[in-house]
Amino acid sequence: MNDVLERPVFEARQLTKVFTKAGKTIEVLDGMELSMKSGEVVGILGASGAGKSTLLHIAGGLDWPSSGTVHYGEKDIFSLSEPELAAFRNKRIGFVFQMHYLLSEFTCLENVMMPGIIAGGEKDQVRERAEVLLKQVGLSQRGDHRPGELSGGEQQRAAVARALVNHPSMVLADEPTGNLDARTAASVQDLFLDLNETHGTTFLVVTHNREMASRFHRRFQLRDGVLHQER
Repeated sequence: MNDVLERPVFEARQLTKVFTKAGKTIEVLDGMELSMKSGEVVGILGASGAGKSTLLHIAGGLDWPSSGTVHYGEKDIFSLSEPELAAFRNKRIGFVFQMHYLLSEFTCLENVMMPGIIAGGEKDQVRERAEVLLKQVGLSQRGDHRPGELSGGEQQRAAVARALVNHPSMVLADEPTGNLDARTAASVQDLFLDLNETHGTTFLVVTHNREMASRFHRRFQLRDGVLHQER
């Protein structure tokens, strides 16, 4: 297999993140490293305040590290200008947060279409893609409903569909089941794994849910600013 095919889809090297608060320096990430292949599902566990969300925000280009690099394929995202990084995020990275952040004034279908429209996609093609995704996440009959008319689980499924509309290289999920009851959380877990199995979707998931993480290909504990792989 050639080097291009073997190149990780995501690679973080020597990431550090230092915050200064009330004159005190807090080191959240300390030379952290992570490499992922296309089609992997990786879970990040850790205590509250360990830096899991900070790691995910840096991985998605939403925050800058104090030092270190993040590559998607050959692209070093922090070598990009702000407009280039914003465009890269929208087209290549999907985000699913603990809160779904659906826009209440738009329908479920329109919410899913939004990243594709922002990326300059042709409206009919974006609509077709969004409709396919809503079917895949079990919401084909809910496209005309607004977020307030959907259950918590349905809202999160719509957020997953939205994250996938631009065919991202990777989906980053930050506590995606944190606000859901156990049964609904299990359905979202099943959705992630089904999307991975049927479409090869790559996921990096921050979670407190150890049962969820146990179903992933690999899982790590973030402790003292460093990732420790669990066996």
